[in-house]
Amino acid sequence: MKLFGLMLCAALVGGAASNGAFLIRNADVYPVTGPEMKGVSVLIENGKIADIGPKVVAPKGVPVVEAKGLRVYPGMIDSSTALGLSEVESVRETVDTGELGEFMPQLRALASINPASEHFPVVRANGITSVMTFPALGGGGGRGGSGARQFISGEAALIHTDGWTWEEMSIKGNAAVHLVFPSLGRGGRGFGGEMPGIPETPAETGVTGAASQARRTYDEQIATINRFFEDARNYQKAKAAKSLDFRTDLKYEAMLPVLEGKIPLAVSASRATAIHDAVQFAEKQRIKIVILQPRDLAKAAAELKEKNIPVILGKVLALPQNEDDPYDASYTLPAEAYKAGVKFAFGSFDNQFARNLPYQAATAVAFGLPYEEALKAVTINAAQIWGVADQVGSIEKGKWADLLITNGDPLETQTEIQRMYIKGQEVDLSSRHTKLYEKYVKRP
Repeated sequence: MKLFGLMLCAALVGGAASNGAFLIRNADVYPVTGPEMKGVSVLIENGKIADIGPKVVAPKGVPVVEAKGLRVYPGMIDSSTALGLSEVESVRETVDTGELGEFMPQLRALASINPASEHFPVVRANGITSVMTFPALGGGGGRGGSGARQFISGEAALIHTDGWTWEEMSIKGNAAVHLVFPSLGRGGRGFGGEMPGIPETPAETGVTGAASQARRTYDEQIATINRFFEDARNYQKAKAAKSLDFRTDLKYEAMLPVLEGKIPLAVSASRATAIHDAVQFAEKQRIKIVILQPRDLAKAAAELKEKNIPVILGKVLALPQNEDDPYDASYTLPAEAYKAGVKFAFGSFDNQFARNLPYQAATAVAFGLPYEEALKAVTINAAQIWGVADQVGSIEKGKWADLLITNGDPLETQTEIQRMYIKGQEVDLSSRHTKLYEKYVKRP
């Protein structure tokens, strides 16, 4: 690929520094956590940002990347994917999600990551340097191959999108435990991709029997989850007491970081009633939660703001969920979250269109979200929500050098990502898409 004017000054005395140091010179830097810095330089050493400023110079023997007239942004973070776990969704042998069992918190997404997945180069080409990958996605299915309802699918991992091994890619291997919260609604295919749920009260349709059965099923599922958490707390107490008959149980062992408040429970809850009940559940269990893919945000925003609970918003470029929703319900959802004071980040919730993450954020800007907030939602907000803001998400001293060099705004479709660095290492921006393009553009 052309570098469009970027020059690597390799003919320096001593060659490249042994610690992989290099300098990006005369760039316009957008740190996200602070104002734009015009014509400054960024020094990278040992994979991390060592210095930023107009007077920073390259130490002897350190290569220089000339970036005058170009921009430097932090790499983007997709807060919900199955990258590395699912290759071709319709071919079961290539999909490593959706394991059987109601409660499977001990399943680690990180250990199943395929670093050679073709999806990683595609998302890198659009500026995505990190992703949250979940052992299962969705907000209402949660069923394994046996037909049994699955509540906890395992540990989600925050990973870089480049690396030889999953160990090398890991940023935070146990970033969250994933819970699919019960809902009074049933999943299905409808006008907006999801059918309206079973009525929450008989008055909604007059179908008293269906509503009563739905409520009983819902209450039973909530009780099942509560029992599992009670068992996990009993295990925690037994371990702390060092009981003679104590035996390690991997399921409950995986729950300890959640119970101790070290990592959040990532809760798939779309409807307002499910969000409210999930918040109440978290209060009862004294745990931190993150709500995944809320749709009825307007009804739940005040409570989420009061409890300081962040959310991961799904696709902005999506049809309305219900037939009577406004046509732009998904487009305006991020602006509603911002106005309500709810912290949020964006997630793709699939692999096929994960590359469109920056354009989802851009669409939200067109429908009322301030630009700065859209950029934060794919960078620093995501890092803060997943507890890694000291490592990634912005351009600051001491953080990993996950950087993009662009010729414009990375949320715009015409912008070219000219160079990418992950942990200070330059990343190949070619992908299956670019290779096919180059192949057929040369066709005789």
